[in-house]
Amino acid sequence: MEIALQVFLFVGGLTVALLASDKAVEYTRALAAALGAPAFLVGVALVSIGTDLPEIANAIAAHLKGEGDVNVGTAVGSALVQYTFVVGLFPLIIAVILIGRREVLVIGALTMAGLGLTSAFVADGWLSRWEGALLILAWAVALWIVVRTAPAMVADQPPPVKEQRRSVQAGIVLLALALVGLGATVAVESLVRLAEEFGVPEFLLGFFGASIGTSAPELVVDLTALARGAPGIAFGDAFGSSLVDATLTVGIGGVVAPAEVTPRLAITGAVYSLLAVAVVAGLLAARRRHDRRSGAVFIGLYLLAYLVLITIGQ
Repeated sequence: MEIALQVFLFVGGLTVALLASDKAVEYTRALAAALGAPAFLVGVALVSIGTDLPEIANAIAAHLKGEGDVNVGTAVGSALVQYTFVVGLFPLIIAVILIGRREVLVIGALTMAGLGLTSAFVADGWLSRWEGALLILAWAVALWIVVRTAPAMVADQPPPVKEQRRSVQAGIVLLALALVGLGATVAVESLVRLAEEFGVPEFLLGFFGASIGTSAPELVVDLTALARGAPGIAFGDAFGSSLVDATLTVGIGGVVAPAEVTPRLAITGAVYSLLAVAVVAGLLAARRRHDRRSGAVFIGLYLLAYLVLITIGQ
C-alpha cells in the first residue's frame, strides 16, 4: 500500500509539474515573440528555462530535504537525456536537419565545461553554497557567450494563445511556475521514499527515473517545434536545457541548502554525460546534418549509460 501510494504521488506530482511547465513555456514563447528574438536563442535563453522548471524545482526541493544525490543525479541525467535521447528522436519528425556548426560547437563546449565544474565541485562529497553560486554564474556567462556568438536566425513563431494581454500572460506564467514547484516537491518526496523502500541508491534513481520524467517537457516542446517547422527552437531548447542542467540547476540546489553528494556516482554520471555531449556536438558539427544514422548513435549513447552507471553503482 505504501509503495502504491508513493508511486501515485510521484506520477501525480510529475504530471502536475509537466502540465504546468508546458503552459509556462507556451506563454513565455508568446511574450518572447514580441521581441523578435532569433529562434535558436529563444530556445537557449527562454524556452530552455521554461522546460527546465521541473529540474529546477526538483533541485530546490531535494536540497531542502538534504538529498543532494537527487538533485545532481536528476540534473546530470537530464542533460544526458536531452543531448542524446531527445535529440536522437528529432529525425523521426524531420528526416534530415541541416546543422549550424558554430552554435553547436559553442554551446557544446560550454555544456562540457559546466559538467566539468560539477564533477570538480562534488568530488569531496559536498555541494556548498559558494560552489552553487559559481555554477549559476557559469550559466550566466555561458548564456552571454551564446548570445554574442550565435548567428542571426528566424524568429520563433509561437502557437496562438488565448490571452493576448501581456499582463495576463505574465500572470499565467507566474501561476504555472508555482504549480511546477508544488508538483515537483511532491514528486521528490515520493522519490526519496521509494528509494528507501527498494534500497536503490538515490543518485541512480534520479539519474534514470526523474531525469526522464523531468525531461518530458523538452521532448514534447521540441518535437512539436520540429513538426511546426521550427528546428531552431527544438535544438536551442534541447542544448540550452542541458546547459541549464549542467550549471544553473545543480547550482541553485547548493545555494538554497548545501548537501552531501555521493562522489563516485556523481562524477561518473557527469563525466559520461560530458563525453556524450562531446560526441554529439562533434558528430553534428562534422557532418553538418542530423539524420537517422546520427540519431541512432545518440540514442545508443543514452542506452549505454544504463550499463555504465548500474555497473559503477553495484
